[in-house]
Amino acid sequence: MELLDSKVAYAGYGVDVEIRRYRRLDGSEVERQVIDHPGSVAILAHDDEFIYLVAQPREAVEEDALLEIPAGTLDHDGESELECARRELAEEAQLAAAEWTELTKIYPSPGYISEVVTIFFATGLSPACGERDDDEAIDIVRLPLAEIEQALQRIRDASTLIALMALRDRLALVPPPRI
Repeated sequence: MELLDSKVAYAGYGVDVEIRRYRRLDGSEVERQVIDHPGSVAILAHDDEFIYLVAQPREAVEEDALLEIPAGTLDHDGESELECARRELAEEAQLAAAEWTELTKIYPSPGYISEVVTIFFATGLSPACGERDDDEAIDIVRLPLAEIEQALQRIRDASTLIALMALRDRLALVPPPRI
């Protein structure tokens, strides 16, 4: 498809709302309101026993303590996705990781927002000290690996669901030890 025109209807903190006009492959033209987002990261940090989640208020969906993996926006100039993930893991979960694996990239809501979320697995964990934003109210939650299946019933955040299901599937692929 071809972008024909774009104008900012609203310039906000971190995101803009644009009116965009496109020409599709069949020649038809459409106009769309698009929230232009810089992208974000989400991190599934785990060790041999636990997954590290955060519970925090999410006013947009009126949740007092939404349970999710640490995540954040690519809002520092020149910062790579991995650098952002390292920063967010330290800020939100007070952890550092020695090993990083990119799991996937997802579009959380491609009908109206340009956001791409890069999801990472982080292992080889150690304590870290990251500085949280003044308005963040975060509780760190350690979820036993054995409770992934039960936790999936309570999780509502898309990045967290995808990461937990991927980890569950990876752990299931490991054959049980022989006795």
